[in-house]
Amino acid sequence: MSGGVLAADPTLSDFNQLIWWLVLLKVGIVFVFLLLTTIFMIWFERRVIGRMQNRPGPNRAGPWGLLQPIADALKLPLKEDIVPTTVDKLVFVVAPLLVVAPAFISFAVIPWGPVVSIFHHRTPLQVADLPVAVLLVLAMSSIGVYGIVLAGWASRGPYSLLGALRSTAQVISYEIAMALSMVAVFLYAGSLSTSAIVTAQQHFWYAWLLPVSFVIYLVTMVGETNRVPFDLPEGEGEIVAGHMTEYSSMKFAMFFLAEYINMTTVSALATTMFLGGWRAPWPISLWSGANTGWWPVLWFLAKVFILLFCYVWLRGTLPRTRYDQLMALGWKILIPLSIVWILLIATIRAWRNDSHSTAVYAVGGLVLVLIIVLVTLWDNAAVRRSESLRPDAPATDGADGLPEIDGFPVPPMDRPHYHGLDLDAAITRTVPSAGTATAKEVTGA
Repeated sequence: MSGGVLAADPTLSDFNQLIWWLVLLKVGIVFVFLLLTTIFMIWFERRVIGRMQNRPGPNRAGPWGLLQPIADALKLPLKEDIVPTTVDKLVFVVAPLLVVAPAFISFAVIPWGPVVSIFHHRTPLQVADLPVAVLLVLAMSSIGVYGIVLAGWASRGPYSLLGALRSTAQVISYEIAMALSMVAVFLYAGSLSTSAIVTAQQHFWYAWLLPVSFVIYLVTMVGETNRVPFDLPEGEGEIVAGHMTEYSSMKFAMFFLAEYINMTTVSALATTMFLGGWRAPWPISLWSGANTGWWPVLWFLAKVFILLFCYVWLRGTLPRTRYDQLMALGWKILIPLSIVWILLIATIRAWRNDSHSTAVYAVGGLVLVLIIVLVTLWDNAAVRRSESLRPDAPATDGADGLPEIDGFPVPPMDRPHYHGLDLDAAITRTVPSAGTATAKEVTGA
C-alpha cells in the first residue's frame, strides 16, 4: 500500500515540452544505469549463489571479488572473434544487435521518479512516455526473439538451431500469458501509459488488488528472460549453449548483456505495473516528502533490486524443468487462468459501474462455471497422472511397440514383467529376428 502527499506526477503533456539536451542526459543515465546494473548483477549473482552453496564465490579480483565483472568485461573483447565458415555472415553479425538493442529501448518508457528540477528545468524522470507505452515493451521483447531465432538459424548448427526453436516456442507461450496478466491492470488504471499506471496506484498497489495477475507476471517474466528454471533455450547440459554455441568475443558478450538488461527491464516493469512504481512503500509513505524530489528514485531502485535478487534465488534453488512441463505450464495453466481472471475482473468492474444490469450477473455466472470446470479438469488430470506413475500402473504400447507410461517411452528392463506388461512379447514384436528369445537374452541381462 502506498500513500502520502502527491506532487509533480508526470503526464503525457510533460513529454512534449522537453529540451533536447535533457533528453540526451536521461538517455545517457539510463544507458549507464543498465550497464552498471549488469556489471553488479554478474558479481552479485555469483557471490550470492556461492554463499547459498557454502562456497566463497568471487574473492580474488579486488576486495570481495568486486573487480571480477570488470575483468570479465575486459576479457571478452580481447578474445578471438571466431566466425565459422558455414554461417550466414550477415545474419550472424546482425543477430546479436537485434537482441541487445530492444533491451535498451524498452527501459525508455519506465518511470523512475516524478517531475524534478534539473539545472532549473522541470522534467519527469523518464525518457519518454506513450499512450500505449506498455505495448512498446511487449513489442521490443518480441523483436528481441528475432535476434535469438536468427542467431540459431545463421549458425547452421544443430545445437544452435534447437536452442532457437526452443526460444521461439517458449516466448510465444509466455508472452501471451504476460500480456494477459497486464489486461487487468489496464482495466483498473484506464490507460496503457506507464506514468498514468503509476499515478493510478497512489492509494493501493495493484499487487494487492490483482494478486493473480501479479503472480502470473512474475512467472512469465522468468520465462521471457530464459532464466532458471526456464532456461531451456540455452541448456548447457544437452545443447552446449543453445543459440549462442557458435558465438564468441563481443558477439557472445552482447547476448550476455541483453539477458541481464532484460532481467532489469521486466523487473522495472513489474515495479511499475504492480508495486506502485517509484512511490514509497508503507509506512515510509506516511512521510509527506516521501514521494517528492529525488527520494522516489531510491524506492524504485529498492523494488527493482529485490526482484533481481529473486532471480538469483531461483537460480540457486530450482532445477531446470522438462520441456513438456514448460509448455504445459504456459498453455494449460497460465493462459487459461489469465483468461478466467480477466473475465472475473471485468465482471467486478462492470458490477461496480452498473449493479442493476442483468448482463453483469450473466457474465459472473459464466465466470464461476469456467472456474469450476477449470479446477475440475486440473483435478482429473492430476489424478490420471498420479495413477499412471504408480509402480503397479499398467503400461501401454506406443507406435513402435515399446511400452509407454503417461506418454513417455519406457526402456526394456531386466525382468520379463514390468508394470503388468509381458516384455518378452513386446520385444518379440519389436525385434522379429530375436525369435523366441527372452527379455534377458535380448537385453543382455
